[in-house]
Amino acid sequence: MTILVEAAVESLDDALAAVEGGADRLELCANLSVGGTTPEQTLIAAVLARVEIPVFAMIRPRGGSFVYSESETDRMRRDIEMALDLGVHGVVLGVLDSANRVDVPRTQALASVAGGRRVTFHRAFDRTPDVFAAADALLSIGVARVLTSGGAPSANEGADVLSSLVEHVAGKLGVLAGGGVRGQNAADTVRRSGVGEVHARCERDAGRIRAIKDAVRSS
Repeated sequence: MTILVEAAVESLDDALAAVEGGADRLELCANLSVGGTTPEQTLIAAVLARVEIPVFAMIRPRGGSFVYSESETDRMRRDIEMALDLGVHGVVLGVLDSANRVDVPRTQALASVAGGRRVTFHRAFDRTPDVFAAADALLSIGVARVLTSGGAPSANEGADVLSSLVEHVAGKLGVLAGGGVRGQNAADTVRRSGVGEVHARCERDAGRIRAIKDAVRSS
């Protein structure tokens, strides 16, 4: 099985380095230091003009919690429309309720703007108290995939939970392993978890992405 490698980037230089390293898809963000926020239109347009691989845009109005007000949710809706109008292939978002469960109504409303199969639910998922219940909620909404470490500090540490999650969703929801994925642990993470996709940050470092690609190619 060919393992897809997604690179999280926050600049055009990051994006070009990720492509040089062999990334298969980009997650384009601003402010990765806080886990990513919605990038500016100018950055989205610049990246789309220079790369040929799929680009997913982060849709997040601020850092901090994933519980959003009505005005913030409205802003997310407008940002999805903006990003899709520019030509992104999909969006990355996550909305929780006050108990840190998936906020199904708000997530459903946002997913409907994007078309559910173009939505990745990000690592807000790992804050939920029950990842299997959260996965069931995402299945009911019809999003494409979830980015997760299995609720652990890193995907490698959460590989056993990821494996159970892959089995639980039975191919109906893509499981994208993220959190501390590097060349030295990517193959082990994939082997133990059974995921078909991995995610790593690229900080103008083509070598980091290339090392992961080489590792999963031989896994």
